[in-house]
Amino acid sequence: MPIATGSRNSFVALHLALITVLTATGAAQGQSYPQKPIRVIVGSAPGGAPDILARAIGQKMTDALGQQVVIDNRAGASGAIGAEMTAKAVADGYTLFLSTTMGFAILPHVKKKLSYDAIKDFSSITQLASASNVLVINPSVPAKSVAELLQLAKSRPGGLNYGSAGSGSPAHLAGEMLNMMAGVSMTHVPYKGAAPALLDTIAGHVQFIITSPISAAPHINSGKLRALATTGSKRNVTFPDLPTVADTLPGFEITQWWGLSAPSRTPKAIIDRLHAEAAKAITMPDVRDRIARDGAAAVGGTPREFDALIVAESRRFSDLIRKAGIKVED
Repeated sequence: MPIATGSRNSFVALHLALITVLTATGAAQGQSYPQKPIRVIVGSAPGGAPDILARAIGQKMTDALGQQVVIDNRAGASGAIGAEMTAKAVADGYTLFLSTTMGFAILPHVKKKLSYDAIKDFSSITQLASASNVLVINPSVPAKSVAELLQLAKSRPGGLNYGSAGSGSPAHLAGEMLNMMAGVSMTHVPYKGAAPALLDTIAGHVQFIITSPISAAPHINSGKLRALATTGSKRNVTFPDLPTVADTLPGFEITQWWGLSAPSRTPKAIIDRLHAEAAKAITMPDVRDRIARDGAAAVGGTPREFDALIVAESRRFSDLIRKAGIKVED
């Protein structure tokens, strides 16, 4: 039955009124927010790169928002514990998460039982920073470049070992990417953390490791390790004279990135407010300098750009993990 003109006009008017009310409500939420302290959950212990980054940004956002931004360290399960807490929190802008490559792009593909969905359970605010790692070898290894290291690996199938912070870690994936792209077979040796893996590289128990430039820098400077290259698409700010692995293997790139996320269904007006303040904080000279000291580069992109990064990185790591047959026990 056709709708009468008067009824149709009334329906349109009601629809427009509803949109106006919802828009006004969203705007009001953004203007009145925040009215209490904001908690940022960090899925690792104090003192690490995610914690340092969260505190640097948190202080600036505290000043801008007029409410305390509290850092809540919830270490364990490679960040999954903190991610789960955030995913289950009320979506009101008062619980945020310091999202990482490991938690959002790697764990979903190596853990059979994960209590959160990195795509569906979170709303992106902004990517805060990214950093490439550095490939370092024990000086006893007769290689002065990535090309020489790979040539050595080809002459000794399975004879070169590399350490990592554990199965499924970014360093493990970087080593497997080297194997696949160069057509070599180097042996992965997992450790319970990056520190013991680095120490065993210095001792010569494993031949190389791909690790944080900040962790490796003192040992490179002392001559205990030899740096060959960094793992990003561009040179690392900590080692501007080092080439990238991609200079030898075009297309090779593994970086770590960190961002700020909220539970899904957080009102857009609140996301917009948080993005504005976080993006502003990341441009401040003292914050950028602090991030650079950790070998990272500040980013501060839009929520949509961070969404796209997470999806692209998740697909890329999924493909690598599947081809390499990497699994982590739950």
